[in-house]
Amino acid sequence: MDRRIYSLFLILLLAFPSCRLWATDGVCSDSSMVAFLRSEGVTITEGNRVCLLKSGEEKFDDLFMAIRKAKHYIHLEYFNFRNDSIAALLFTELDKKVQEGVKVRAMFDAFGNWSNNKPLKKKHLKELAKRGIEIVKFDPLNFPFIGDFLSRDHRKIVIIDGQTAYTGGMNVADYYIEGLPAFGDWRDMHIRIEGPAVDELQRIFLCMWEKATGERLIDSIYYYPPKTDQIHLAGTIDDVTIGIVDRVPRKTPKLMREAYAHAILSAKKKIELINPYFVPTRTVRRALKKAAQNGVDVQVMVSVKGDIPITPDASMHVARQLNKCGATIYQFEGGFHHSKIMMVDDTFCTIGSTNLNSRSLRYDYEVNAFIFDPRVTDQLSDIFNADKQQSTIMTDENWKQRSCWHRFVGWFSNLILTPFL
Repeated sequence: MDRRIYSLFLILLLAFPSCRLWATDGVCSDSSMVAFLRSEGVTITEGNRVCLLKSGEEKFDDLFMAIRKAKHYIHLEYFNFRNDSIAALLFTELDKKVQEGVKVRAMFDAFGNWSNNKPLKKKHLKELAKRGIEIVKFDPLNFPFIGDFLSRDHRKIVIIDGQTAYTGGMNVADYYIEGLPAFGDWRDMHIRIEGPAVDELQRIFLCMWEKATGERLIDSIYYYPPKTDQIHLAGTIDDVTIGIVDRVPRKTPKLMREAYAHAILSAKKKIELINPYFVPTRTVRRALKKAAQNGVDVQVMVSVKGDIPITPDASMHVARQLNKCGATIYQFEGGFHHSKIMMVDDTFCTIGSTNLNSRSLRYDYEVNAFIFDPRVTDQLSDIFNADKQQSTIMTDENWKQRSCWHRFVGWFSNLILTPFL
């Protein structure tokens, strides 16, 4: 379908609740979503293998195991590498592979590095370069910094030998395993992918590498080999259909928020959503309200605590508006839930780097895997249901018990942010 026609179609869905029934009547939510992604030029691949990595410990254990098996190259693209013990272990593993003749290319966002409290400094980068690890900054910050803080590379991608890829919500930092004193556990999720979808993540990395370094890598070795001898690892789900949605600020600026909105409006029964910094743009916010008003069981989990002081109150304000429209809001108290996941109708789900806020949806480079498989979706739903045990359901009563100050901060922060949404 022509992009302009589909955009008009989506606007009508958001504007008029009755249009939703006309748009999805007789069409399964996953089929509708696949059709939408294809209309936007997203490649849908079949025959992938997926393993859900449910914690920082699982992610890094799995990643290190895959790195040790690398034979040709390792590509890493992260928002930041925090200069702590897990990064030291990662660079040690990469150093060993370099000594074996494996090419290692790593990239991090300059602002992402600057914004964390243990950044990689020039001396660290020089040391890594001496060890043969090619590591570069994406879009360095330069005085007077005007515009430098917009359109940052917020993705988290690793590709190994064109066979195995990782993506999700985790950077490289100890707190994904150890948590932080301010709020306890830092919850997040990642996935390992094997199969043709690896090529889509590889294309993203190679494009950003060329943008950052000017080096164009086009050899066939960088793409998924047609035949591979793979060992079936525990927790792997076979024959999975995946669409990799890539947000590029000037190329596909609206794609991620429209993908979320369409996924939400395609739901017929249930939506389960966890996302940090939950201050969605109007497109996503209206879609969630329409879904709840149309009788879909909309369940949203937001963290009571967070690493940015203002965001929990801002998120609670939005959640309250959705609650008034019929959505069930779970206030997570078991730490900081930094996961970016959504499950629709038990048939498909998404996991990736995208926060549902203006920064991710309007400015940053982001990537999400839309996974069309009830088995993977069920795994995420099981996590969601288990985390309800550490959550309190938002009600009129407990909302009124929130202090006037917190309610004011939530209202005021949304008032400031709304013009930019």
